[in-house]
Amino acid sequence: MFATCFNWIKTPLCCCRKREMSRNDICLLLGATGVGKTLLLKRLHKLSLHGLNELGTPPSTLPTVGTNLIDLTLRRRKKVTVRELGGCMGPIWPSYFSDCSSVIFVVDSSNTAQVSSSCIQVLSVLSAEPLRSASVLILFNKRDMPCIMSLVEIKSLFRLEDIIASATQPITTLELSACTGEGLQEVLGWLESVTVS
Repeated sequence: MFATCFNWIKTPLCCCRKREMSRNDICLLLGATGVGKTLLLKRLHKLSLHGLNELGTPPSTLPTVGTNLIDLTLRRRKKVTVRELGGCMGPIWPSYFSDCSSVIFVVDSSNTAQVSSSCIQVLSVLSAEPLRSASVLILFNKRDMPCIMSLVEIKSLFRLEDIIASATQPITTLELSACTGEGLQEVLGWLESVTVS
């Protein structure tokens, strides 16, 4: 009697399968704390829903502790999930690398002191084995802010030419201001070009 009862308990009640996100659905949004990742994510989401004319004023944000996930619907019914990882989570970023096919790395171009540390972070990301074939977008954000250095000088300090020359991944660079919306359309265009689904 007990054996029959236990066999019945072992039988699954339903055979539901949870949809798992494929590697092609996820783009990681990385960068140091305070570079504007959360604002970028919110602005991209609003842009994908309503277009550039409805962007409005920038929403307030707080530094991300943990992750933020937003699903973006791109043209031609392509969909991508953008996963923002807080800058303070840098040591555990690699645990998320195997789940993605593309990476957006944000650099605060108005903070020259942070450019060198961002360079080191980018090199670490690019050298990770799970990301060897991931498409990478390096964004120089906050171009609307007053800055002592020109973008050419920042890219030189960042050693961008050396990074691109030594990387196995296709790397694209863009300037933007998540605050004003300048460059957001180009980011969505890049996401559309690298998204398979």
